Amino acid sequence: MDELVREWTAQLLDPGNAAALVVGAVALVLVLNRSTWPLLRNVVTIAHEGGHAVVALLSGRKLNGIRLHSDTSGLTVSTGRSSGPGMVLTLLAGYPAVSLLGLGGAWLVAADLAQVMLWVAIGLLVVMLLAIRNAYGVLSVLVTGGVLVAVSWLATPAWQALCCALFSWFLLFGGLRPIGELRRKRSRGRAPDSDADQLARLTGVPAAMWLLCWYLIGVVALLLGARWLLLMPQV
Repeated sequence: MDELVREWTAQLLDPGNAAALVVGAVALVLVLNRSTWPLLRNVVTIAHEGGHAVVALLSGRKLNGIRLHSDTSGLTVSTGRSSGPGMVLTLLAGYPAVSLLGLGGAWLVAADLAQVMLWVAIGLLVVMLLAIRNAYGVLSVLVTGGVLVAVSWLATPAWQALCCALFSWFLLFGGLRPIGELRRKRSRGRAPDSDADQLARLTGVPAAMWLLCWYLIGVVALLLGARWLLLMPQV
């Protein structure tokens, strides 16, 4: 552990990591700021509901549609057994999906594959658009995709790498904040049908344990993603 800490400290002090650190700080401000978070949280909701949808399909359920709302909430509807592994995995997938997408993006940035990351993200949004069932959801996906297309077409490779690093940092940080928000809502009795509560009813495992599981996944993804981003090619 001491060796790992020393290695990370050396990376942090390396001037070549200045850009990654600055971009990470910007992403953290965007997540924590009360003015920017309500708008940018739509991106997190897209990733969250996309996670539900992908796992629903992989587990053999039929995807009926996805709705994204202006209050940054979302709903993914699928049909199949109302209990069992498929339903459990579908409910489980939403919150970790955000952090895991950020982790995947961090790996691609570190591997100098920012262009690949952009087109993978755009492709996923195009596929997701086919499942959106409300106007605000269509708008949210189109705006997010439009920004990524603009970066891919107009930005230089160096700026593409920085933008992709920013996006990855944002998902890594942004994957954690909604878990804390859900915990506070549940403490006030305002989220009786949250993913965690539905999982608790299906499995008998307390909702708090699911929140802890999601939080640990998010923290591990953040630490690993941060390490990769600090190794991103210098721009």
